[in-house]
Amino acid sequence: MTSIVFYFQVHQPYRLQRRNGGGTPTPGQLFDDKENSRILRRVAERCYLPMNAQLMQTIDETDGEFRCAFSISGTALDQMEAWSPPALASFVELAETGNVEFLAETSHHSLACVGHQAEFVEQVREHTDRIERLFGSRPTTFRNTELVIEEPLARIVEQLGFDALLGEGIEHLLGDASPHFPYRPRGCKSLQLLLRDYPFSDDIAFRFSNREWEKFPLFADTFASWLHDVPNSHAFIGLFMDYETFGEHQGSETGLFEFMQHLPAFSLKDAKTRFATPSEIAANHPAVDTLALPQLVSWADAERDVSAWLGNPMQLAAHHAVYEVAEKVRSSDDEELIKAWKRLTTSDHFYYMCTKNRSDGDVHEYFSPYYSPHDAFVLFMDALAALTERL
Repeated sequence: MTSIVFYFQVHQPYRLQRRNGGGTPTPGQLFDDKENSRILRRVAERCYLPMNAQLMQTIDETDGEFRCAFSISGTALDQMEAWSPPALASFVELAETGNVEFLAETSHHSLACVGHQAEFVEQVREHTDRIERLFGSRPTTFRNTELVIEEPLARIVEQLGFDALLGEGIEHLLGDASPHFPYRPRGCKSLQLLLRDYPFSDDIAFRFSNREWEKFPLFADTFASWLHDVPNSHAFIGLFMDYETFGEHQGSETGLFEFMQHLPAFSLKDAKTRFATPSEIAANHPAVDTLALPQLVSWADAERDVSAWLGNPMQLAAHHAVYEVAEKVRSSDDEELIKAWKRLTTSDHFYYMCTKNRSDGDVHEYFSPYYSPHDAFVLFMDALAALTERL
Protein backbone atom coordinates (compact mmCIF):
# COMPACT_ATOMS: atom_id res chain seq x y z
CA MET A 1 0.00 0.00 0.00
CA THR A 2 1.28 3.45 -0.94
CA SER A 3 0.57 6.47 1.28
CA ILE A 4 0.08 10.02 0.04
CA VAL A 5 1.80 12.43 2.41
CA PHE A 6 0.62 16.02 2.05
CA TYR A 7 2.82 18.48 3.91
CA PHE A 8 2.10 22.24 3.86
CA GLN A 9 4.50 24.99 4.92
CA VAL A 10 2.96 28.14 6.45
CA HIS A 11 5.23 31.16 6.75
CA GLN A 12 5.19 34.95 6.76
CA PRO A 13 8.27 37.11 7.41
CA TYR A 14 8.54 40.49 9.09
CA ARG A 15 9.32 42.83 6.20
CA LEU A 16 11.47 45.85 6.95
CA GLN A 17 10.32 49.42 7.34
CA ARG A 18 11.76 51.95 4.92
CA ARG A 19 13.19 54.78 7.03
CA ASN A 20 13.49 58.44 6.12
CA GLY A 21 16.02 59.65 8.64
CA GLY A 22 15.04 61.04 12.02
CA GLY A 23 17.32 59.30 14.47
CA THR A 24 17.83 55.71 15.54
CA PRO A 25 14.62 53.65 15.53
CA THR A 26 13.61 51.34 18.32
CA PRO A 27 13.83 47.61 17.49
CA GLY A 28 10.09 47.44 16.95
CA GLN A 29 10.20 50.32 14.47
CA LEU A 30 12.49 48.38 12.12
CA PHE A 31 9.58 46.38 10.74
CA ASP A 32 6.73 47.55 8.52
CA ASP A 33 3.79 46.43 10.63
CA LYS A 34 1.30 48.19 8.37
CA GLU A 35 2.44 46.17 5.35
CA ASN A 36 2.99 42.97 7.32
CA SER A 37 -0.50 43.10 8.80
CA ARG A 38 -2.04 43.89 5.41
CA ILE A 39 -0.38 40.89 3.79
CA LEU A 40 -1.12 38.53 6.68
CA ARG A 41 -4.82 39.45 6.67
CA ARG A 42 -4.99 39.07 2.90
CA VAL A 43 -3.34 35.64 2.96
CA ALA A 44 -5.58 34.55 5.84
CA GLU A 45 -8.69 35.51 3.85
CA ARG A 46 -7.47 34.03 0.57
CA CYS A 47 -5.73 30.90 1.85
CA TYR A 48 -5.67 29.95 5.53
CA LEU A 49 -9.35 30.34 6.39
CA PRO A 50 -10.96 28.89 3.24
CA MET A 51 -8.43 26.09 2.77
CA ASN A 52 -8.54 25.07 6.44
CA ALA A 53 -12.34 24.95 6.23
CA GLN A 54 -12.06 22.81 3.11
CA LEU A 55 -9.63 20.42 4.82
CA MET A 56 -12.01 20.09 7.76
CA GLN A 57 -14.76 19.19 5.31
CA THR A 58 -12.48 16.70 3.52
CA ILE A 59 -11.61 14.95 6.79
CA ASP A 60 -15.32 14.63 7.53
CA GLU A 61 -16.30 13.49 4.02
CA THR A 62 -13.60 10.80 3.94
CA ASP A 63 -14.57 9.53 7.41
CA GLY A 64 -11.17 10.53 8.71
CA GLU A 65 -9.16 8.84 5.98
CA PHE A 66 -7.63 12.12 4.80
CA ARG A 67 -4.54 13.07 6.76
CA CYS A 68 -1.90 15.75 6.26
CA ALA A 69 0.84 17.72 7.99
CA PHE A 70 1.76 21.36 8.53
CA SER A 71 4.66 23.35 9.81
CA ILE A 72 3.97 26.94 10.78
CA SER A 73 6.89 29.28 11.39
CA GLY A 74 7.00 31.21 14.64
CA THR A 75 6.83 34.50 12.74
CA ALA A 76 3.61 33.37 11.04
CA LEU A 77 2.20 32.34 14.42
CA ASP A 78 3.11 35.75 15.85
CA GLN A 79 1.37 37.53 13.00
CA MET A 80 -1.77 35.41 13.20
CA GLU A 81 -1.96 36.00 16.94
CA ALA A 82 -1.67 39.75 16.35
CA TRP A 83 -3.69 40.27 13.18
CA SER A 84 -5.85 37.21 12.43
CA PRO A 85 -6.75 35.17 15.53
CA PRO A 86 -9.49 33.33 13.57
CA ALA A 87 -6.83 31.96 11.21
CA LEU A 88 -4.83 30.57 14.12
CA ALA A 89 -7.99 29.16 15.67
CA SER A 90 -8.73 27.33 12.42
CA PHE A 91 -5.35 25.57 12.60
CA VAL A 92 -6.07 24.58 16.20
CA GLU A 93 -9.39 23.16 15.00
CA LEU A 94 -7.53 21.04 12.44
CA ALA A 95 -5.19 19.77 15.16
CA GLU A 96 -8.16 18.72 17.27
CA THR A 97 -9.32 16.29 14.57
CA GLY A 98 -6.30 14.07 15.24
CA ASN A 99 -5.77 13.81 11.48
CA VAL A 100 -3.24 16.61 11.15
CA GLU A 101 0.37 16.50 12.29
CA PHE A 102 2.20 19.72 13.17
CA LEU A 103 5.95 19.65 12.63
CA ALA A 104 8.84 21.45 14.28
CA GLU A 105 11.16 23.89 12.53
CA THR A 106 13.21 26.92 13.49
CA SER A 107 11.11 29.51 15.28
CA HIS A 108 12.15 32.29 12.89
CA HIS A 109 12.43 30.41 9.60
CA SER A 110 16.16 31.04 9.79
CA LEU A 111 19.33 29.63 8.30
CA ALA A 112 20.90 29.43 11.74
CA CYS A 113 21.87 25.86 10.85
CA VAL A 114 24.69 27.34 8.74
CA GLY A 115 25.16 30.49 10.80
CA HIS A 116 25.19 29.70 14.51
CA GLN A 117 24.59 26.20 15.88
CA ALA A 118 23.58 27.28 19.38
CA GLU A 119 21.02 29.70 17.95
CA PHE A 120 19.71 26.97 15.67
CA VAL A 121 19.19 24.60 18.59
CA GLU A 122 17.55 27.34 20.65
CA GLN A 123 15.14 28.26 17.85
CA VAL A 124 14.21 24.61 17.30
CA ARG A 125 13.52 24.04 21.00
CA GLU A 126 11.56 27.28 21.25
CA HIS A 127 9.41 26.36 18.28
CA THR A 128 8.89 22.76 19.39
CA ASP A 129 7.66 23.89 22.81
CA ARG A 130 5.32 26.42 21.24
CA ILE A 131 3.80 23.92 18.82
CA GLU A 132 3.13 21.54 21.70
CA ARG A 133 1.44 24.31 23.71
CA LEU A 134 -0.72 25.44 20.79
CA PHE A 135 -1.70 22.14 19.22
CA GLY A 136 -1.48 19.68 22.09
CA SER A 137 1.13 17.28 20.74
CA ARG A 138 4.92 17.45 20.79
CA PRO A 139 6.39 17.29 17.26
CA THR A 140 8.42 14.23 16.35
CA THR A 141 9.12 15.29 12.75
CA PHE A 142 11.46 18.15 11.89
CA ARG A 143 11.36 20.32 8.82
CA ASN A 144 14.25 22.74 8.42
CA THR A 145 13.86 26.11 6.76
CA GLU A 146 13.30 25.62 3.01
CA LEU A 147 14.00 21.88 3.47
CA VAL A 148 17.72 22.60 3.90
CA ILE A 149 19.47 19.37 4.86
CA GLU A 150 23.01 18.01 5.19
CA GLU A 151 24.67 15.34 7.32
CA PRO A 152 25.79 17.52 10.28
CA LEU A 153 22.29 19.01 10.47
CA ALA A 154 20.69 15.56 10.38
CA ARG A 155 22.85 14.43 13.29
CA ILE A 156 21.82 17.46 15.36
CA VAL A 157 18.16 16.84 14.54
CA GLU A 158 18.54 13.24 15.71
CA GLN A 159 20.28 14.38 18.91
CA LEU A 160 17.34 16.70 19.58
CA GLY A 161 15.09 13.65 19.70
CA PHE A 162 13.24 13.81 16.40
CA ASP A 163 12.21 10.63 14.59
CA ALA A 164 11.96 12.05 11.07
CA LEU A 165 13.42 14.80 8.89
CA LEU A 166 11.96 16.12 5.63
CA GLY A 167 14.12 16.76 2.57
CA GLU A 168 14.12 17.28 -1.19
CA GLY A 169 14.17 14.19 -3.38
CA ILE A 170 16.65 15.51 -5.92
CA GLU A 171 18.46 13.19 -8.32
CA HIS A 172 22.01 14.10 -7.35
CA LEU A 173 21.27 12.73 -3.88
CA LEU A 174 19.29 9.69 -4.92
CA GLY A 175 20.95 8.60 -8.14
CA ASP A 176 18.66 5.89 -9.50
CA ALA A 177 16.90 5.38 -6.16
CA SER A 178 13.30 6.43 -5.54
CA PRO A 179 12.16 9.27 -3.25
CA HIS A 180 9.24 7.09 -2.20
CA PHE A 181 11.02 5.31 0.66
CA PRO A 182 12.48 6.46 4.00
CA TYR A 183 16.27 6.71 4.13
CA ARG A 184 18.81 6.94 6.95
CA PRO A 185 21.05 10.02 6.66
CA ARG A 186 24.67 8.91 6.74
CA GLY A 187 26.02 9.22 10.28
CA CYS A 188 22.61 8.85 11.94
CA LYS A 189 21.46 5.86 13.97
CA SER A 190 17.67 6.09 13.89
CA LEU A 191 16.52 9.26 12.08
CA GLN A 192 14.26 8.67 9.08
CA LEU A 193 14.67 10.99 6.07
CA LEU A 194 11.42 11.48 4.14
CA LEU A 195 11.85 13.02 0.72
CA ARG A 196 9.69 15.25 -1.43
CA ASP A 197 8.56 14.00 -4.82
CA TYR A 198 9.27 17.29 -6.53
CA PRO A 199 7.71 16.55 -9.97
CA PHE A 200 4.33 15.66 -8.44
CA SER A 201 4.58 18.43 -5.82
CA ASP A 202 5.42 21.08 -8.40
CA ASP A 203 2.56 19.97 -10.65
CA ILE A 204 0.31 21.39 -7.94
CA ALA A 205 2.47 24.15 -6.46
CA PHE A 206 3.77 25.75 -9.67
CA ARG A 207 2.42 24.26 -12.89
CA PHE A 208 -1.27 23.88 -12.06
CA SER A 209 -2.28 27.34 -13.34
CA ASN A 210 0.36 27.59 -16.09
CA ARG A 211 -1.55 27.70 -19.37
CA GLU A 212 1.68 27.01 -21.27
CA TRP A 213 2.12 23.67 -19.49
CA GLU A 214 1.55 20.77 -21.86
CA LYS A 215 -0.69 19.02 -19.32
CA PHE A 216 -2.87 22.06 -18.57
CA PRO A 217 -5.61 21.92 -17.41
CA LEU A 218 -4.97 19.37 -14.68
CA PHE A 219 -7.97 17.64 -13.14
CA ALA A 220 -8.12 15.76 -9.85
CA ASP A 221 -9.00 12.41 -11.41
CA THR A 222 -6.04 12.69 -13.79
CA PHE A 223 -3.60 13.51 -11.01
CA ALA A 224 -4.97 10.71 -8.85
CA SER A 225 -4.39 8.29 -11.72
CA TRP A 226 -0.75 9.39 -11.88
CA LEU A 227 -0.40 8.67 -8.17
CA HIS A 228 -2.05 5.27 -8.64
CA ASP A 229 0.56 4.45 -11.30
CA VAL A 230 3.27 4.50 -8.62
CA PRO A 231 4.03 0.86 -7.72
CA ASN A 232 2.18 -0.32 -4.63
CA SER A 233 5.48 -1.48 -3.17
CA HIS A 234 6.54 2.14 -2.70
CA ALA A 235 6.00 3.39 0.85
CA PHE A 236 4.80 6.94 0.22
CA ILE A 237 4.59 9.88 -2.17
CA GLY A 238 5.70 13.13 -0.54
CA LEU A 239 3.64 16.08 -1.77
CA PHE A 240 5.33 18.98 0.03
CA MET A 241 4.53 22.61 -0.81
CA ASP A 242 3.90 26.12 0.49
CA TYR A 243 0.39 26.42 1.89
CA GLU A 244 0.10 29.89 0.36
CA THR A 245 0.01 28.07 -3.00
CA PHE A 246 -3.74 27.86 -2.41
CA GLY A 247 -5.49 31.16 -2.99
CA GLU A 248 -2.44 33.43 -2.73
CA HIS A 249 0.22 32.30 -5.23
CA GLN A 250 -2.48 30.68 -7.35
CA GLY A 251 -5.85 32.37 -6.96
CA SER A 252 -9.19 30.72 -6.37
CA GLU A 253 -10.14 31.47 -9.98
CA THR A 254 -7.59 28.86 -11.14
CA GLY A 255 -9.74 26.01 -9.85
CA LEU A 256 -7.07 24.84 -7.41
CA PHE A 257 -9.48 24.71 -4.48
CA GLU A 258 -11.85 22.51 -6.47
CA PHE A 259 -8.92 20.31 -7.49
CA MET A 260 -7.96 19.78 -3.85
CA GLN A 261 -11.59 19.25 -2.88
CA HIS A 262 -11.93 16.28 -5.23
CA LEU A 263 -8.41 14.83 -5.14
CA PRO A 264 -8.78 12.86 -1.87
CA ALA A 265 -11.89 11.01 -3.02
CA PHE A 266 -10.36 10.14 -6.39
CA SER A 267 -7.15 9.02 -4.66
CA LEU A 268 -9.00 6.76 -2.24
CA LYS A 269 -10.84 4.97 -5.05
CA ASP A 270 -7.75 2.77 -5.28
CA ALA A 271 -7.89 0.45 -2.24
CA LYS A 272 -4.10 0.30 -2.21
CA THR A 273 -3.77 4.06 -1.70
CA ARG A 274 -4.21 5.91 1.57
CA PHE A 275 -3.19 9.17 3.24
CA ALA A 276 -0.65 9.34 6.06
CA THR A 277 1.36 11.84 8.07
CA PRO A 278 5.17 11.95 8.16
CA SER A 279 5.35 10.46 11.65
CA GLU A 280 3.17 7.55 10.56
CA ILE A 281 5.51 6.79 7.66
CA ALA A 282 8.54 6.96 9.96
CA ALA A 283 6.89 4.64 12.48
CA ASN A 284 5.67 2.04 9.99
CA HIS A 285 8.39 1.89 7.34
CA PRO A 286 12.06 1.22 8.13
CA ALA A 287 14.78 3.02 6.21
CA VAL A 288 15.63 1.09 3.06
CA ASP A 289 19.18 2.43 2.76
CA THR A 290 21.69 4.97 4.02
CA LEU A 291 21.77 8.23 2.08
CA ALA A 292 24.83 10.47 1.87
CA LEU A 293 24.19 14.21 2.25
CA PRO A 294 27.64 15.63 1.49
CA GLN A 295 26.42 19.13 0.68
CA LEU A 296 23.59 21.47 1.53
CA VAL A 297 20.38 20.66 -0.34
CA SER A 298 17.11 22.63 -0.32
CA TRP A 299 13.84 22.69 -2.25
CA ALA A 300 14.52 26.12 -3.79
CA ASP A 301 15.29 27.11 -7.37
CA ALA A 302 16.69 24.91 -10.12
CA GLU A 303 19.95 24.30 -8.22
CA ARG A 304 18.23 22.87 -5.11
CA ASP A 305 21.02 24.28 -2.93
CA VAL A 306 21.36 27.37 -0.72
CA SER A 307 22.28 29.77 -3.53
CA ALA A 308 18.81 31.33 -3.26
CA TRP A 309 19.96 32.86 0.06
CA LEU A 310 23.75 32.66 0.05
CA GLY A 311 24.64 32.84 -3.62
CA ASN A 312 26.11 36.33 -4.05
CA PRO A 313 28.41 38.70 -2.11
CA MET A 314 25.54 40.80 -0.73
CA GLN A 315 23.81 37.76 0.70
CA LEU A 316 27.01 36.36 2.18
CA ALA A 317 27.90 39.72 3.73
CA ALA A 318 24.45 40.16 5.27
CA HIS A 319 24.36 36.58 6.56
CA HIS A 320 27.82 36.96 8.09
CA ALA A 321 26.90 40.30 9.65
CA VAL A 322 23.74 39.09 11.38
CA TYR A 323 25.49 36.11 12.99
CA GLU A 324 28.68 38.03 13.74
CA VAL A 325 26.79 39.84 16.52
CA ALA A 326 24.97 36.70 17.69
CA GLU A 327 26.92 36.19 20.91
CA LYS A 328 26.53 39.82 21.99
CA VAL A 329 22.82 39.80 21.24
CA ARG A 330 22.17 36.41 22.85
CA SER A 331 24.01 37.41 26.03
CA SER A 332 22.08 40.69 26.26
CA ASP A 333 19.17 41.08 28.66
CA ASP A 334 17.47 43.46 26.20
CA GLU A 335 14.45 41.34 25.22
CA GLU A 336 13.23 43.82 22.61
CA LEU A 337 16.63 43.75 20.91
CA ILE A 338 16.79 39.93 20.96
CA LYS A 339 13.29 39.69 19.51
CA ALA A 340 14.13 42.05 16.64
CA TRP A 341 17.47 40.35 15.94
CA LYS A 342 15.80 36.95 15.68
CA ARG A 343 13.40 38.42 13.14
CA LEU A 344 16.43 39.54 11.12
CA THR A 345 17.64 35.93 10.97
CA THR A 346 14.58 35.02 8.86
CA SER A 347 15.78 33.60 5.55
CA ASP A 348 13.46 35.79 3.46
CA HIS A 349 15.69 38.81 4.03
CA PHE A 350 18.55 37.07 2.20
CA TYR A 351 16.20 35.66 -0.43
CA TYR A 352 15.20 39.21 -1.39
CA MET A 353 18.87 39.95 -2.16
CA CYS A 354 19.11 37.21 -4.80
CA THR A 355 20.31 38.36 -8.23
CA LYS A 356 19.50 35.25 -10.28
CA ASN A 357 18.17 35.54 -13.80
CA ARG A 358 15.65 33.50 -15.80
CA SER A 359 12.63 31.85 -14.19
CA ASP A 360 14.14 31.60 -10.70
CA GLY A 361 14.75 35.34 -10.76
CA ASP A 362 11.09 35.92 -11.58
CA VAL A 363 10.10 33.92 -8.50
CA HIS A 364 12.41 35.98 -6.29
CA GLU A 365 10.99 39.23 -7.68
CA TYR A 366 7.44 37.99 -7.08
CA PHE A 367 8.10 37.52 -3.37
CA SER A 368 10.21 40.63 -2.78
CA PRO A 369 8.61 43.77 -1.32
CA TYR A 370 11.64 45.89 -2.29
CA TYR A 371 12.75 47.76 -5.39
CA SER A 372 15.75 45.54 -6.09
CA PRO A 373 18.13 43.04 -4.47
CA HIS A 374 20.49 45.92 -3.66
CA ASP A 375 17.63 47.85 -2.05
CA ALA A 376 16.89 44.79 0.11
CA PHE A 377 20.55 44.58 1.11
CA VAL A 378 20.80 48.26 2.07
CA LEU A 379 17.60 48.16 4.12
CA PHE A 380 18.74 45.02 5.92
CA MET A 381 22.21 46.33 6.75
CA ASP A 382 20.74 49.65 7.93
CA ALA A 383 18.30 47.79 10.18
CA LEU A 384 21.05 45.60 11.60
CA ALA A 385 23.26 48.64 12.20
CA ALA A 386 20.44 50.43 14.01
CA LEU A 387 19.89 47.36 16.14
CA THR A 388 23.52 46.85 17.08
CA GLU A 389 23.81 50.46 18.22
CA ARG A 390 21.96 49.27 21.33
CA LEU A 391 24.65 46.72 22.20
